[in-house]
Amino acid sequence: MAKNEHQEAAVHHENAARSHRTAAENHGKGNHDEGRKHSTSAHEHSDKAHEASKTAHQKSQQER
Repeated sequence: MAKNEHQEAAVHHENAARSHRTAAENHGKGNHDEGRKHSTSAHEHSDKAHEASKTAHQKSQQER
């Protein structure tokens, strides 16, 4: 069932959003080293979310 894959994608999207917000907060406070760390984390979660979304979509198509 593709539901698990969709859930995994959602978790990665949420983690990416959280990291993006934290990066923005740190950059706004002038803490650029910490901001870059969270930006990198956000990018990694975004990549994982993209891959999980593609997998979920493919499995959803197969279940039709």
